[in-house]
Amino acid sequence: MTFSILSENLQKKLSFVIHAVSQRSQLPVLLNLLLETKNGKLYISATDLEIGIQVEIPANIEEEGATTVPAKTFYEAINSLPTGKIIFQTEKNELKISSLKIKSTFQTIPKDEFPKLYEEKGEKLTTIKKEALQKDFARVVFAAALDLGRPALSGVLIKKDTDGGFLLVATDGYRLSLKHQAQIVTKKTKKDKEESEKPLLIPARVLREATLIKEEGDVDVFISEKSNQILLEQNGTILVGRLIDAEFPNYEKIIPTDFATRFFFDKEELQKAVKMCAIFARDSANIVRLSVKKDAVTVSANTPSVGENTVEVEAKIEGEENEIAFNARYLLDLFGNLEEEEMVFEMIGPLSPGVFKIKGDSSFLHLIMPIRVQQ
Repeated sequence: MTFSILSENLQKKLSFVIHAVSQRSQLPVLLNLLLETKNGKLYISATDLEIGIQVEIPANIEEEGATTVPAKTFYEAINSLPTGKIIFQTEKNELKISSLKIKSTFQTIPKDEFPKLYEEKGEKLTTIKKEALQKDFARVVFAAALDLGRPALSGVLIKKDTDGGFLLVATDGYRLSLKHQAQIVTKKTKKDKEESEKPLLIPARVLREATLIKEEGDVDVFISEKSNQILLEQNGTILVGRLIDAEFPNYEKIIPTDFATRFFFDKEELQKAVKMCAIFARDSANIVRLSVKKDAVTVSANTPSVGENTVEVEAKIEGEENEIAFNARYLLDLFGNLEEEEMVFEMIGPLSPGVFKIKGDSSFLHLIMPIRVQQ
């Protein structure tokens, strides 16, 4: 295998594909990147067997071939190279690279030991608008569980909504994000329409990575029933994951249909208040209290061995005075994933879930379970 490529093009693509490299593995090849050259392009692949990523880069190919190289060392070495052309050449069990005044050699593992990312793309399910993927999915995916011990909670449920749009839901058991999306799908055929009505439970990690793709253009989604995989493709970048075969919890029954207290607030002001109080809440299970009075909301935290902090936030109050306690991290996660500034909070009482909404936008809600605290 012999080819040349511009370092700046390679560096840009490597920064994404490296996300799929296994951090620890009993299989040495999973710590490697697969490099393949064909049809005037270099293809770079990585997988940790949970997700897989493949990117393509135009290259000047003299001899086609494939090999794998240690991912971390290769990534760091390439990022250290100056702008310009890099020449790659394989010799026996080594990959040699050279650029202006720099020569490096990497030990390789044969391509045959590297697992295939996918056998087939499968049927094209839909096309997701890039804007919807980066904005709307980001509002939901952060609420999914990071722990894979309960598979259903580590995924995002996507299902057909009653109004013809789509519903995105994620929960880790302590919080829940829900987003109605009317513009996700570009329907192409009758078969696409039928397939798109099936609920899917997609690994949240796949969607987290998908929101980071910097390619231009919309995202084509393929489903392979044979391998039970989902494949997302955007302008030559492919992201692969295995669909979750588990029953998503009945989330509808925990969403309140009424409220006793509602207040309208500026997100940035409440975010600042929670950040300040979180400093004092670190040694008390990260608990912050929201006390709703006639003309303001007071955010407070108290740790006997540290001290206490109270911040008053202006808000328009409707209904009863009330009080509720949350994990500060959940509040900050929510605020950090929303662009809108005007928000609404609704609650029934201290032991019922608190519901956050965007003012004037009925398509989104975020629910957080309260923490029981002693008065």
